[in-house]
Amino acid sequence: MARVLRLSPAERRHLYVLAALNPPALELAPEDRDMCHGLQRLIDAWMPFPAHIMDQYWNTVMYNDAAAIVLGMRPEIAQNCLVAFFTDPLYRSRSTRWEELAPKVVAQFRSACSECPDDEGFRTVVEEAKAVSPEFAELWERRDILPGGQNRKEMDHPLVGTLVVEATQLRVPARPDLVIVMHTPLPEADTAEKLEWLVSPEGRRGAMYPVAG
Repeated sequence: MARVLRLSPAERRHLYVLAALNPPALELAPEDRDMCHGLQRLIDAWMPFPAHIMDQYWNTVMYNDAAAIVLGMRPEIAQNCLVAFFTDPLYRSRSTRWEELAPKVVAQFRSACSECPDDEGFRTVVEEAKAVSPEFAELWERRDILPGGQNRKEMDHPLVGTLVVEATQLRVPARPDLVIVMHTPLPEADTAEKLEWLVSPEGRRGAMYPVAG
């Protein structure tokens, strides 16, 4: 019936709901495939606060300048957020509570995996993370699970010192394959003011020529 009526993926799911059947996973509609330009504008508008977008496997899709300056996101590191969390020395050196956050990150990735238990893409990421990080392998064996939502992050940036942000995962119904991660400054340590300075011309110059400690 859905094919005969030429229903969109969203309309097809609604038809299943009306029929009291389990709806299929929401497919990506052809007209929504080019939304990435709009999503890039969204995270750029979030400046001076960090934001990035990842796919369902947590592969990096795009990020704004603040994410590069604050979180250290850059082309030369692993382009999977889970793998980079465990392997990027720059991010780890800035994260003051990395050990507390790591179990939550792994549990949230397991939650994402549980939505598609037979998906080979998730298995590939898990095997890669196990191969490069014994810490990940140990945490993965705990089998903890947490829904993706919000994480508090405390960082020590070499130019401005303590930063405290709240990372929130958001989904766009038209692009169920993507997750937007927005970092909001918390009212601690003058974080908002520090982030504004870091992305200013003066702050960017300081990032290019940091003072040796």
